[in-house]
Amino acid sequence: MKKKKFPKFLFNFVCFIVYVFLLAPIVVVLMSSLTTTDYIVFPPKGLTLKWYVELVEHPEFMQSLVLSIIVAVGTSMIATAIGTLASIAVVRRQFKGKTAIVQLVGSPLLIPSVVFGVALLQFYSWIGLAASPLALIIGHIILTVPFVMRLVVASLAGFDRSIEQAAMNLGAGQVKVFFQITLPVIKSGVIAGAIFAFITSFDDLTVALFIVSTDVVTLPVRIYTYMQYQYDPIITSVSSIMILLTIVLMLVIERVLGVGKVFASKKQ
Repeated sequence: MKKKKFPKFLFNFVCFIVYVFLLAPIVVVLMSSLTTTDYIVFPPKGLTLKWYVELVEHPEFMQSLVLSIIVAVGTSMIATAIGTLASIAVVRRQFKGKTAIVQLVGSPLLIPSVVFGVALLQFYSWIGLAASPLALIIGHIILTVPFVMRLVVASLAGFDRSIEQAAMNLGAGQVKVFFQITLPVIKSGVIAGAIFAFITSFDDLTVALFIVSTDVVTLPVRIYTYMQYQYDPIITSVSSIMILLTIVLMLVIERVLGVGKVFASKKQ
């Protein structure tokens, strides 16, 4: 029997509903930041940039934004380097305790964030490491390395090592082979891992709550604590800035690295 094709109009309708479901919260936040009222409301009652100007009187939000970006960039760079090298070792080497090590590295994905945050707090107290950007970066590295490893391991799954062997036979050293052959081939997984690490670190709230201090407060924690006492549109204006920064980041990466092509499936 001939299989019936899924109606195109129905498929398009389902895609439309999915897009609306995903984008509606973003639109609500962006529009709510433009309201003229002193409270968050949607649809907005009037349009104004008043709440973005109000941020000037709240420099703590900008300080937290800068801190979050610094921590996220540091986390992304270090976690990507560690995750990439660890993935190559896991895929290409056989050693004792390999399974146990892989499970240990991936354990942050299974442990609840609250438990992980409490464990970090106790560990930092034990070694005497005070709340600082370094403490946040270390915690976020542990949290994001499993994401990087999963994506890079997937890129290495179908890697043809004969290309590396041919380059080495022609006199290329291992370092040169890695940077000129291996890395370009697995760059999709590496870039994806770096992006996931950045976003995970930048948006983290649960773990950061246990590490921050009065002087070291990330933007998600700042928003959370602010909402406990006030609920004005400044929150939506800060959130809108986070959304716009993420969009700009993705556009820049797409322009420079071609992430759209990286994530696109290759034609057979």
